[in-house]
Amino acid sequence: MNGDLHCHTKLSDGSLGIEDLIILAKKRSITTIAITDHDCLAGTVRGKIIGERYGIQVIPGVELSATDTKTGKKVHILCYLSDMPARLEGLCHKNSLARKKAAHIMMLHTAKRYPVTTEFIVKCATGSTNIYKSHIMQALMESGYTTSIYGELYNELFSKDSPNNILVDPKYPDIEEVIGAVHDAGGVAVLAHPFMFDNLDSLPRLIECGLDGIEVWHPSADEAQQDELKKLATKHKLLMTGGTDFHGLYNDKVISIGDYGTPDDALSKLMGYKAKQKRLLKKAQKLAEEKAAENA
Repeated sequence: MNGDLHCHTKLSDGSLGIEDLIILAKKRSITTIAITDHDCLAGTVRGKIIGERYGIQVIPGVELSATDTKTGKKVHILCYLSDMPARLEGLCHKNSLARKKAAHIMMLHTAKRYPVTTEFIVKCATGSTNIYKSHIMQALMESGYTTSIYGELYNELFSKDSPNNILVDPKYPDIEEVIGAVHDAGGVAVLAHPFMFDNLDSLPRLIECGLDGIEVWHPSADEAQQDELKKLATKHKLLMTGGTDFHGLYNDKVISIGDYGTPDDALSKLMGYKAKQKRLLKKAQKLAEEKAAENA
């Protein structure tokens, strides 16, 4: 596997800057990566330029937050190879505002329980376009209330099963709107980590909305689950992608870039997908015209 198509940087909830991420990929002999920051396109151009400097192909990407209003579940959609990324800026801005509102409330709850200020939490998020749970945990780590991002304190504050949780879920747009925005921007829409948010029951509706692919290879899916996803992708003629969902220091397990990834054949299919779709559309249009001429 030589293409890690799910990586985060400091621009969202990763701990590495773009150049450091690309250097790490180079050191680990990963030739293709995608920077897929949450609802953030800011690293797209810079990532490509720096990638070329180090001989790494950086695929334009973004991980968009959504909700399946039919199931009430959170859904993440990976957008790749967008021709007109500017068309996604409005959606990214809306999602970012929703996340900031939720984060602000969680920061206030944290500051009531522990002697940390919201300003200090914001300082821990320097370089990011938003505030994430990992930034709140970093502030608590640096203040001496825990020795790790994940663990007992994290579960107390951010597990839905905890009676003392401070979770506030942002309100994100429906999957139909998000997939529509991806296609309007000339991008490829892939369902991220289906087992992380238990999204398989949303798959029929996602396909109906025009989903292009499924993230098969991801730390949240074991081998049996990956096989299940491969079968679903084959059955529904969907692309297959993979990646580590790399966050650096903020990973919830020991993992490095390239530990999960997209096999060469699947990567080739992704890279040629839009051209193939255009050819199929052109062929369908030609057949329609010929049929119309016959019936004239």
